[in-house]
Amino acid sequence: MSLSRTPLSRRRFLATGSTALIAGTMAAPHVARAQRADFTYKYANNLPDTHPMNIRAREMADALRAESGGQFDLKIFPSSQLGSDTDTLSQLRSGSVEFFTMSPLILSTLVPNASINGIGYAFPSYEAVWPAMDGELGAWVRQQIAKAGLVAMEKIWDNGYRQTTSSTKPIATPDDFKGFRIRVPVSPLWTSMFRAFDAAPASINLNETYSALQTKIVEGQENPLAVISTTKFYEVQKYCSLTNHMWDGYWFLANRRAWERIPPDLRTMVARHIDAAGLKERADVAQLNANLQAELSKNGMVFNKPDPEPFRDKLRKAGFYAEWKSRYGEEGWSLLEKACGKLT
Repeated sequence: MSLSRTPLSRRRFLATGSTALIAGTMAAPHVARAQRADFTYKYANNLPDTHPMNIRAREMADALRAESGGQFDLKIFPSSQLGSDTDTLSQLRSGSVEFFTMSPLILSTLVPNASINGIGYAFPSYEAVWPAMDGELGAWVRQQIAKAGLVAMEKIWDNGYRQTTSSTKPIATPDDFKGFRIRVPVSPLWTSMFRAFDAAPASINLNETYSALQTKIVEGQENPLAVISTTKFYEVQKYCSLTNHMWDGYWFLANRRAWERIPPDLRTMVARHIDAAGLKERADVAQLNANLQAELSKNGMVFNKPDPEPFRDKLRKAGFYAEWKSRYGEEGWSLLEKACGKLT
């Protein structure tokens, strides 16, 4: 059964207003209404109900219910309804939640090698991202995830490239980062990268970032355009530099015991629909990012697109790549460089 290919508009995505992608409005869970299902599974994520991830997941749930004849009933819990990423990851591992999508960079608290896709300035474009993550590098990461008792579906979903915003100046060269007070998520990879740029990274929760920008505790922050839009950072940030310094996605994860309880033929069908929905979500995010740049410009943001090579060279000279190569190991790093080109 084919899923809808209807493209998502920016208006449809932002219909509920200024919902932050991570700390979104509490929307009621979508429940596929299968009767007497043999398998009633919960799927949790941290994104708003209007994000492409959840729109495509609802389509997926309906398709699974229809094709399985009601055997498989998927209940969707968006907007971190079942708890924070850390809490939900614990529930996934225990089996109280069967499915969960999360960033590899946060998953790295359990599976350290999962964050390899977030290495600064590794992927020059999506033309490099998808062959790598759908190919050998993604397969290697999924093997690491499997060691933690989880199953990752083959197709990673998209979050987007992260961009840098500022209230004081555009970021045009690596020197512009020197002393720059920038909010980053709580992650060793983020902190390590911005310190290599001689910036002053500050770990601040997303729901506190607007206030930190407004009161000038930090000058800037970095996030995909969709987050910049829904959190209204354009109200307290003038410049948006398309640094594309890091690509981030979402692995669609399953509890291994719950996954293996599903009969093989039904399991194949579920995986097929999950991966198909993930591919559609990728296209949706790409379309949104293109539209959101124009919308953010209308809201007063000034865009620039710096040359990535000087930033990559700065990280190389600072020893950033050498440090993370030693952390990930030769096998994983070789696969990364096979996809992206020489970094060290």
